[in-house]
Amino acid sequence: MIKILVVDDSALVRKLIGQVFATQADFDVQFARNGREALDAIGVARPDVVTLDVNMPEMDGLACLDRIMIEHPCPVVMVSTTTAAGANATLEALRLGAIDFVAKPAGAVSLGIDTLAQPLIDKVRAAAGAKLKSSLRLRERIRHRIGESVKVLPRASTRQPKPVATNPGLVLIGTSTGGPPALETLLTALPASFPWPIVVAQHMPATFTGPLARRLDGISRITVREVVEPVALEPGHAYIGRGEADVIVSRRGRGLFAMAAPVDKAYPWHPSTDRLVRSALNHVAPNLLVGVLMTGMGNDGAEAMALVHSQGGRTIAEAEATAVVWGMPGELVKAGGADFVVPLPKIAAQLKRLVG
Repeated sequence: MIKILVVDDSALVRKLIGQVFATQADFDVQFARNGREALDAIGVARPDVVTLDVNMPEMDGLACLDRIMIEHPCPVVMVSTTTAAGANATLEALRLGAIDFVAKPAGAVSLGIDTLAQPLIDKVRAAAGAKLKSSLRLRERIRHRIGESVKVLPRASTRQPKPVATNPGLVLIGTSTGGPPALETLLTALPASFPWPIVVAQHMPATFTGPLARRLDGISRITVREVVEPVALEPGHAYIGRGEADVIVSRRGRGLFAMAAPVDKAYPWHPSTDRLVRSALNHVAPNLLVGVLMTGMGNDGAEAMALVHSQGGRTIAEAEATAVVWGMPGELVKAGGADFVVPLPKIAAQLKRLVG
């Protein structure tokens, strides 16, 4: 039985989410009206997963999440609006330690609950089996236990001159659940002189990928941007595929471009890693491709990256020990398509060795 604590200040939302989980025989659901109630309930009930609204009175979702991850670490799935403010709050929640998020439907929640139901069930199930990193905010947890406070300072970014745009090769990254913090770990460890362009397929709604790109750009030495129109690929740059679309690689003259393309229903997740990788194989020699598959539910990217591997390209799968959910990279390993299986903190170093 999966024990769930649903935290939302709206009685209607609590009722509707409770009805979603009531359709499943293996969920035991409790409720809290705000962050303060949630902290009290977590200490007693010890839920397997918490679903947490962002905007609540008395103690909002971010303040509550901050306390949860320090005082009672457990998997948390945020329930967020799709506004720009909601997107920024959700990205901050993922940085603080939330496993994943679901977006509330626009307009009346009661009318859109059917579209929310299956993603919520899937993500809560994945969160119940996800691993919280033992090092996650360890210093703060230790200081909390001994009664000290700690202030975490934002990471500084130092821009350096970009390399000459020669496009010798291409790095392709796919990720889903747990992806934004994983991307932060990887991209902030790369130098501004990183010689190959990077294209990223991160499963996310369109209102979230822009804020994600801006956040990563602000803390990375490489330049990070969202793909909203055809853009020439340059070294020292990472390109985040726009949500609710696919990101593909094309060639114009001698140059490589990243483009947003309408979703192809042949692929179940978007932006699709499989479609990204296959599009790159149409324009780049396999030995000039490096595929990186990181934490995420499902198997998106495993088949296409195994193809890159079989044709002489190189592939990296995030190791199970550091992946929040070892679905996507695990499927690549099972398919025999991973040249390297690497813990997240060491992926950047492995990339630098591969691209020289």
